[in-house]
Amino acid sequence: MRNLLSCFVIVLMSSCAMAGQPGSENADLHAAIKAFDRAYAHNDVERYFSFYADDATVYFGGARQDIPAYHEMWTALMEAGGGVELNEMSDLQVQVMPSGDVAIATSFIDNRTRAPDGTKSTSKAFETDVWQEIDGQWKIISLHHSGIPAEE
Repeated sequence: MRNLLSCFVIVLMSSCAMAGQPGSENADLHAAIKAFDRAYAHNDVERYFSFYADDATVYFGGARQDIPAYHEMWTALMEAGGGVELNEMSDLQVQVMPSGDVAIATSFIDNRTRAPDGTKSTSKAFETDVWQEIDGQWKIISLHHSGIPAEE
C-alpha cells in the first residue's frame, strides 16, 4: 500500500510540474507571446506591431484604439526620444481553445515609460490578449489593457 501511495504522489507531482509548462504543441504560441512582450519592452515598434492582426481591436486607457493611429503614435514617440524603459510580465496564464488555433493569454504588467521630455511614469496593469493562428502565424486579434489604480 505504501508503494502504491508513493507512486501516486510521484505521478501527481509530475503532472503538476508539467501543467505549468507549455506543451510542445503550443511552443510557437508561447514563443510569439514572449517575442511580442520583448519587442514592446525593447521599443522595437515594427516587430511589436507585426504581432497584431490587421483588424485587431485594442483597448487602452478605457477606450478602443485604432491600430494605424496607435502605430503612428508609437513611431512618433520613439522618434521624439520617448519609449518603454521597463515592461515586466508576470503570472502569465495561457488557455488554448479546443480548436487549437485560438488562445487567451492573461498577465500582470509592471511598466515604466519615458516621455520625450524625460518625464517617467510607472504603472501596473492587467492584460488580456486573444491570439489566433492565421496563415501559420500567431496574431493578436484583441488586446485589453486595464490599469491597476495605485495604492493610496
